[in-house]
Amino acid sequence: MKRRSLSVAVGTCGYSYKDWVGPVYPVGTRPSKMLDLYAQRFTTVEIDATYYRVPAASTFESMVRRTPPHFRFAAKLPGSGTHLPDPGMHGVHADVLQFQGNIAPLIDAGKFACILAQFPNSFRPNAATRSYLETLRETLDEVALVAEFRHRDWQSNETLELLRALHIGLVNVDEPHFKTLPRASSDVTSEIAYIRFHGRNAANWWRGTNETRYDYLYRPEEVEPWADRIVDIAADPKVREVYAYFNNHARGQSVRNAEMFEEMLRDRLPAAVLHRALAAEEGALPLELPFEG
Repeated sequence: MKRRSLSVAVGTCGYSYKDWVGPVYPVGTRPSKMLDLYAQRFTTVEIDATYYRVPAASTFESMVRRTPPHFRFAAKLPGSGTHLPDPGMHGVHADVLQFQGNIAPLIDAGKFACILAQFPNSFRPNAATRSYLETLRETLDEVALVAEFRHRDWQSNETLELLRALHIGLVNVDEPHFKTLPRASSDVTSEIAYIRFHGRNAANWWRGTNETRYDYLYRPEEVEPWADRIVDIAADPKVREVYAYFNNHARGQSVRNAEMFEEMLRDRLPAAVLHRALAAEEGALPLELPFEG
């Protein structure tokens, strides 16, 4: 009987929002202090700002200095690397290479979780897009990579086989229940299992802004099935890390839901969750799970 180490971490998509001052951060908190305060509550964060521009390596060096040793960062790939006018006619954008180089401080410090490649609804499965995924994987070499698709056509055995072959993790999502959007699932294609909670604001999903689209507060009964799915995911012997991020950031709603979800997971996988209070004292808290092999 072999044993494996499994970590489960919950956080939010982004940490630097003006409307978090008051609901999340003390009144008067400056943006430069937000990460420090965030890291006192959670053990991981998804960096969304990298979608809009490639920060300098010094920015990531600062993130390393301002967070404890157990903290982990996921970073979204620049939009120039995912939102393509024609995937069949273009190679990987230069921003992708710059991004890969600039995140080196996170990797070197052992604080890097993975790169998130979030593709738009218009990115549909065909020969060109599958080829682009192969090219992206080759470009990013051995860097941990997960992919989020926003069209249900990607939910197929062919996609799962492709991602496993490329060693790209599939992002499972919770979002409004439109027929073209992916369904909730617990599919796993790499050692990293990744879940994103976008909220269920159907009225603003297609026509809203990045703020109004995700303006939603989950009820406990809406996320409990996901806690059960993570138990199933944790039983997969291939999985080493599970990350769950809430993207419903308006007025700090993602923080409330992330803390609620973390509590649910502690009840189901008490030794696996990197709980903020314990992690601050002991560092990473891996769960040793037996498995056959």
